[in-house]
Amino acid sequence: MHIKSFFLVLSLGLAGITVASAQSNYPTRTIQTIMPLQAGSGVDILMRPIAQKMSESLGQAITIENIPGGAGLIGTAKVAQSPADGYVLGAFNDSILTMLPNLYKKIDYDPVQSFAPISEVAAITFVMVANPSFPGNTAADLVRIAKEQPGKIDYASGGNGSPQHIGMEIFRQYTGAPLVHIPYRGAAAAVTDVMAGQVPVMISALSVVLPHIRAGKLKVLGVASKTRSPLLPNSPTINESVKGYEFSTWGALLAPKGTPNAVIDKLNDSLAYALKDQKLREQLIQQGFEFVPLGPEHLKEMIAQGLVKMKKVIKDGGIQPD
Repeated sequence: MHIKSFFLVLSLGLAGITVASAQSNYPTRTIQTIMPLQAGSGVDILMRPIAQKMSESLGQAITIENIPGGAGLIGTAKVAQSPADGYVLGAFNDSILTMLPNLYKKIDYDPVQSFAPISEVAAITFVMVANPSFPGNTAADLVRIAKEQPGKIDYASGGNGSPQHIGMEIFRQYTGAPLVHIPYRGAAAAVTDVMAGQVPVMISALSVVLPHIRAGKLKVLGVASKTRSPLLPNSPTINESVKGYEFSTWGALLAPKGTPNAVIDKLNDSLAYALKDQKLREQLIQQGFEFVPLGPEHLKEMIAQGLVKMKKVIKDGGIQPD
C-alpha cells in the first residue's frame, strides 16, 4: 500500500474509534434541554422532574432552558441548528411538531427532517374550565349557551395555533357552537383572565389549572380524556355530554437530526429508567399526566398522524398566525 494511502486509512480508522468511544462514554458534560415554551406550561411541569431523574442514570446534569419567543419557533429552530452530539435536546409539545408546521407557511425547521426522535414522554390531560360565574356546568351547556347567544361567548387560548386554541377549535367544529377565539401571549395570561372573568371559558392542560380548580377559582365543564380523571373523580368528561369529543396533547424529547443512534438509545433508556421510579410516576399522575409507549418509532408515528390531523383542523378552521 502506498505510504500516503496507509496513513489516510489509519487516520480514518482512528477517527472512527474516537467517535465510537465518545458515543460509548456519553455523556461527559452537562446536557442542555431547550424548551420553546413558557415556564409553568404543561411540558415544563412534565419535564423538570423527569430531567432530574434522568441525570441520575446518565451521571451528568440536564439543564432546562425556556425559550418561548415567536410562538415557540425560535427555540425549536435553535435545537434543529445545534450540533448532533446529544448535548442539546428539545423538549417539545405536539403543537411544535404538528400544529405550527401546518399554521406557518415558512418555518426554520422541518418536524420530520430536522430532528431525531428520542421518545414521547407522556400524554397531557386537558380539561375545559370556566369562570365560576359562567351559567353553564357542562360542555353541553356551553354549546347551548353559545348557540343562544351567537358570537357572544368568548374563549381564551395561549395564542393562534396553541394547543388551547386547537382543542377549542376542534370542539367548535365538532359541535357547531359559534364561539369566539381570544388569543393571549401564552397560556398563563389566558388562565389569569378566565379566573378574573374577562373571558368565560378555555381548555387547558390539567396540570396548569388544577390548583385553581381546587381553590374554587375555576370550575370544570368537562375533562377532555376518554375517561374521568382520578384527580377530578366527580367531574364529567366532555364526552359524557358531547358524545365523541376527546382531546389531549403530548410532550416529547428530540435531538438534532444526525445524532448517533447509540446516543438516542442511551437517552431513551434513561427516560425509561426515570419513568419506572414509583415516586416520580405518582407525582406525574397527580399532576394530570398519562403514561404512553416509549421509543423513537412510536414518536415518529405520533408526529406523522398529528401532521395529517392538524392540517385538516387548521384548514377547516381558517386559522392564521398571530
